[in-house]
Amino acid sequence: MAADGLLNSNFMAISETEGMYFSGPDIRYGANTNQSTGQTADSFLAAYTDEWGEDPAAPFWAHSYDATTLLLDAIAAASYDDDGTLVIDRAGVREHLNAVEDYSGIIGLISCDAFGDCGSQKITVIGHGDSGDVSASNANVVYEYAPGGSSLGEGNLVLPAVIPSYGGTATIGLEAEAVGLRPWEDSCSSPCYNIMFSIFDTMLEQDATGAYVGNAAVGITPNDDLTVWTLTLRDGMTFHNGVAVTAQTVEDMWALQQTGSAAAGHIRSSKLAGVEATGDMEVTYTLSAGNSAFPSFLSRAYLGMLFEPAAATADPDGFSLAPVGSGAFMIESRDIDNETVLVRNPDYWRTDVWGRQLPYLDGIAFRPIPDETTRLASVVSGTIDGMGSLRGATVRDARMTEGLTLFEFQGNNSGGGMFNVLVPPYDDVRVRRGLTLMNNQEATIEALGGKGISTPATQFFSADSNWYSQEVADAYPSFDYEAGKALVQEYVDDPARSDEKAVGEKITVDFACPPDPTLIAFASVLEQLWTASDLVEFNLSHADQQTHINIALGISNGFMGDHGVHCWRWSSQDDPSIALGDAFAGPWQASPLNFSNYSHPDATVALAAALATDDFEERRRQYEIIGLIAARDVPYWYTGGTATVLAVDEKLTGLATWTTVDGALGSGHPASEGRWRQAWWME
Repeated sequence: MAADGLLNSNFMAISETEGMYFSGPDIRYGANTNQSTGQTADSFLAAYTDEWGEDPAAPFWAHSYDATTLLLDAIAAASYDDDGTLVIDRAGVREHLNAVEDYSGIIGLISCDAFGDCGSQKITVIGHGDSGDVSASNANVVYEYAPGGSSLGEGNLVLPAVIPSYGGTATIGLEAEAVGLRPWEDSCSSPCYNIMFSIFDTMLEQDATGAYVGNAAVGITPNDDLTVWTLTLRDGMTFHNGVAVTAQTVEDMWALQQTGSAAAGHIRSSKLAGVEATGDMEVTYTLSAGNSAFPSFLSRAYLGMLFEPAAATADPDGFSLAPVGSGAFMIESRDIDNETVLVRNPDYWRTDVWGRQLPYLDGIAFRPIPDETTRLASVVSGTIDGMGSLRGATVRDARMTEGLTLFEFQGNNSGGGMFNVLVPPYDDVRVRRGLTLMNNQEATIEALGGKGISTPATQFFSADSNWYSQEVADAYPSFDYEAGKALVQEYVDDPARSDEKAVGEKITVDFACPPDPTLIAFASVLEQLWTASDLVEFNLSHADQQTHINIALGISNGFMGDHGVHCWRWSSQDDPSIALGDAFAGPWQASPLNFSNYSHPDATVALAAALATDDFEERRRQYEIIGLIAARDVPYWYTGGTATVLAVDEKLTGLATWTTVDGALGSGHPASEGRWRQAWWME
């Protein structure tokens, strides 16, 4: 650490100074103005540079400037003309300076004390991280001491950024195999997104504030009624096969997206009617109705990921094994249910904050390891380098494991299940509400290992979300065993019951969940609760996660699905229009992603109304209407908020600080979806 005598740009340009700390004046001058001359820091520096060809090397130039103007003001105030002789009253100069209080200078508000010391009373410590960018280091304030008033409050020590190193590979364990790697065709959840975010670039992505910002696209702008959105692509991007990315690429993608099973739901929800290349790098999206949330659809797989359309058209099925994107990593091999291996894209277009090409890793591999205990143990043993999980019990166990860095997240996503409302007896709201009322959420959360981690959920939004509704929470049928039993009893005793069983005969609940031990324990709690009513016969079945998803998707029966009661996860950090648009799409045949097959005309109206405005409070109210409908008709039921984690070897870093193209902090890792392009190994 050095004092201000070494806080000099010439000294800091020496590479050996990187990692040093320097104490000195606070030089974050912003728009501060010298009240005597009207000069700001920017205007002074511009004049100085014009005269000398460089910025001042030492940090006290602004102090010198303000001191000079103060002295000149004091001289002017203490001078007089004595018969043609200029007289400067030295005592008057001192008196004037002693009276200075809150003088506006470039360095801030200046006051002089009884000892004649004048200043703004601010000292900072900066962390020097890059000898090639001294100005960035000067702005990297890690501590501020300001007895006269601090803009930052108490000082906080933050290490200067360490420049990431290149090389090495990482192997990541996933909870399941990806259903497929075709962005327009295959339903995608957390395991799939870990792979697809590595291979494909999205047009837009979310930053830490939740805003949708440019990625492969520079940006996107709407017309006044939100029906036409114009997107500008970045120059210089190429696919892994060398084909250039242009606006025509996106138009050609549209031809495939219109045929895609997964994309169909988002095309309908987004109101997308047409995609046209209106310039070399300009794409125009035309919607059938206004949609204020349209950018959110361009941050996810089905409509937002760039894929090479010629390769996809030539062999749509083969594309899932050999996908071609423009992302940070390229496919090397794909062995289904064993390992997908990606290697570094040597022509990737993105760079880091130091202007160096991404990614840092030479390669990354993804292995499906369905058993949670085995997956975590594999990281501990060094068989793999990291893992993702969406299970509270695994989060709990990972917290107690040494040598790992955890990236936890708990947002809007929540666990629970759905009823296939086209299948008796779940087509009757009495059964759905009754079973939901008989779900002891605290008990099921504990069975899932989430006690002390997750809290009971009541809707698609967590309690800390801006979209959360207390009215919906109050309306949700929370645990009331006797009330639930009474509703099921009413159905059982109804001669017109939809399952065509005899009056008084138990209903049959066909419950399905993947064969994870915590999910089996969760299902066991529900079985005990529901069968204890003497009104329910409970049949439990298991399938791996990929099959579990396909059963609900129902490709073979017009997307009706082959499920009864299916355990599932709901919602995300995306704009609500995506999750709610999928879950409540009506009619159900319009979207394969409406897994419960539930729709309601009032929900359809509310979905459209929310998209037609960009007023947050109005949108929130429309989504609240949908939440109230769901709390009444219960196509979905909840346990608790989904606690997720990426647990990696403590030397594998960069995940906490991934950034968007413009350098803003990214959205983190919701749903255990890793952003691996900026991950690197510390030596």
